Amino acid sequence: MALPKKGKQDGKEYIIKMAREHNVKFVELWFTDILGQLKSYAIPVSELEAAIESGMGFDGSSVEGFSRIDESDMMSIPDLDTFQLLPWRPREDVGLARMICDIREPVGNPLREIPGRS
Repeated sequence: MALPKKGKQDGKEYIIKMAREHNVKFVELWFTDILGQLKSYAIPVSELEAAIESGMGFDGSSVEGFSRIDESDMMSIPDLDTFQLLPWRPREDVGLARMICDIREPVGNPLREIPGRS
């Protein structure tokens, strides 16, 4: 179920509604490292609204080529158009979803070296 094209507020409401209807417990935030390899981490659905509004922080020093340990804070900003329910479930009564993210520095600047960005 791909997200229909709407404004950010409509998109956020749709995503939260779909997550509730499908009993989503975790949302995987997907992104790629500078080599184009898929990376991800999961957040509980209780943090979904905050992730949509402000992004989610993570330690970028553990991702190939993102940053040194002394400047390791990164933000993943979910792209609302990429919300997707995942077909696999850890248990019958628990749903999963994913969103693809842009990676930014904590101050909001995009990273300079990201696959697909020239």
